[in-house]
Amino acid sequence: MATIAGAKGRPGNAICDVPAQACTCFPATTYPTKVQYHQIESIQNARPSSKRLSYSLKAKNCAAMAFNGPIDEPFPEGDNSTVSYVQKGFKISVRKLPISKSGPIDEMSERLGVPVPEMIFGDNMVSIEHIATGWRLEFNAFDALDRVDKTDKNMLKVAYSQEWSSSREKTHEGIKEIVKPFDWSYTTDYRGTIKKGKLFNMQNDNADLIPIELLKRPDPILFFEEVVLYESELDDNGISLLSCKLRVMPDRMLLLCRLFMRLDGVLIRIRDTRIYVDFNLRKVIRDYTEKEDAFDKVKQNLLFSGRLPNDITIALRDPNQIAPLLPEVSHTLESVTLP
Repeated sequence: MATIAGAKGRPGNAICDVPAQACTCFPATTYPTKVQYHQIESIQNARPSSKRLSYSLKAKNCAAMAFNGPIDEPFPEGDNSTVSYVQKGFKISVRKLPISKSGPIDEMSERLGVPVPEMIFGDNMVSIEHIATGWRLEFNAFDALDRVDKTDKNMLKVAYSQEWSSSREKTHEGIKEIVKPFDWSYTTDYRGTIKKGKLFNMQNDNADLIPIELLKRPDPILFFEEVVLYESELDDNGISLLSCKLRVMPDRMLLLCRLFMRLDGVLIRIRDTRIYVDFNLRKVIRDYTEKEDAFDKVKQNLLFSGRLPNDITIALRDPNQIAPLLPEVSHTLESVTLP
């Protein structure tokens, strides 16, 4: 078992770099000044929206990993590439590896029936497991992409979307159709995959809300990670990014799986799945929210907020600044109590 020590930190948010009062990812808490990433460490201060093709990752103590090997060779799995932290009977595991190679990408595309995003981290994974019962909730790229609409029902349009879709299809020989309609914005309603154990129960009366006040307490952060599952720049028309961030405290943990989709000139979407675990009560709450609005309306709201033009450009790339401006279109609350 690998452990990651918390640090005294500085006031702010434990999940992103914006001021705590401006961030909707997580309530304010202390931010760890040093996070030990063990197997994989990313470039300092790299942003999830940066080019994944230049996403420099280094393997520590992992000599068996052949980064310069065959392009169709999958990355190794198991203990050497997975970091786990155990807290009060719950095991939180994270696997972070580089962008998938061409062989696994082609295989994934064929299984899904649609092209995958150009930056796909097919081996990355985040899971929460209750050791005593074996109950396990996992977040991974394949299951998330399998929730993308594979028809033209929800397909967004830009001036040359048909030409773009056709060119993307032709890059994958396993898919024979010249143009197979699908939601090329890669919008997903993915809320995680229960690999084993009890399902969540719907809470229609909102009786089990995530206790925000408890999360605002300055509890030490024992384990913190951020994992990218996939990213697409939508052929320079915007961005579609799915990532997971988590933090573990002594008595509880919080995970945010966020889809941020911005189609320039058309639409901005945020879909958040928050998983809250109370270790003492063995209770897991899943809060899922969908927000979206027209691109021009969001841009106008940013302008009315007093931001300068350059600040507006930066804000449009930051889901933490965009989220408070988007109206909520759907919200579900679920929970499960483990024996």
